[in-house]
Amino acid sequence: MHVCEARLRADLFPDVDVYPFNLDVFTKTESLEFTRPVTFFTGENGTGKSTLLKAICQRCGIHIWEGAHRVRLENNPWEKTLWKAVQVTWERGRVSGAFFGSQIFQNFAFLVEEWETTSPGVLEYYGGKSLVTQSHGQSLMSFFSAVTKRPGLYFLDEPETALSPKTQLVLLDLLAEANEKGESQFIIASHSPILMSCPDSVIYSFDQAPIGPIAYKDTDHFKVYADFMEGMK
Repeated sequence: MHVCEARLRADLFPDVDVYPFNLDVFTKTESLEFTRPVTFFTGENGTGKSTLLKAICQRCGIHIWEGAHRVRLENNPWEKTLWKAVQVTWERGRVSGAFFGSQIFQNFAFLVEEWETTSPGVLEYYGGKSLVTQSHGQSLMSFFSAVTKRPGLYFLDEPETALSPKTQLVLLDLLAEANEKGESQFIIASHSPILMSCPDSVIYSFDQAPIGPIAYKDTDHFKVYADFMEGMK
């Protein structure tokens, strides 16, 4: 492991009446342990899994490429400050890595295109092809193929977005291979029962407080898909 624990310091929460500090999963969870190279955060929308994923990423010093900023009617000054109340324990010291977010990937792809114009060879990291000229799903897989083969710490926020079930199986194979090698660590927020079936991975459920480990077949996402397929027989 690169990161073996993330602690939530409720005593450092600036205001327990505002999001995200008012979520039970944060006020009632003291720490999460990371014991396997691949860990999943799962739960319903709004449970805080992506928020905590980004907070741990920020605390680890890994930059999150943001999309274009827009004027908002209402602004929550604490919305992106959870990382200040997170402490991480490194097993052998800080390592480099990357963050993937389904909502901001397109902006990242254009940034890579710009970097290539001033630093030729950058695209070789992603298979040698422009991420912009490929289809959305193809560009995602170029990114995933690159990061799963290089040692480091990677945070993936809903990587199944824009991937067909067949392509998710390809990503699953990449994650399973990375899990077996143990050189890289992946912390992934996901709704995908396909990806969460990664052998020897750990799944944390955000549908309970405190956050705790859950068996694959006990996740709501697996049950919903299994019930749906059973009903189609």
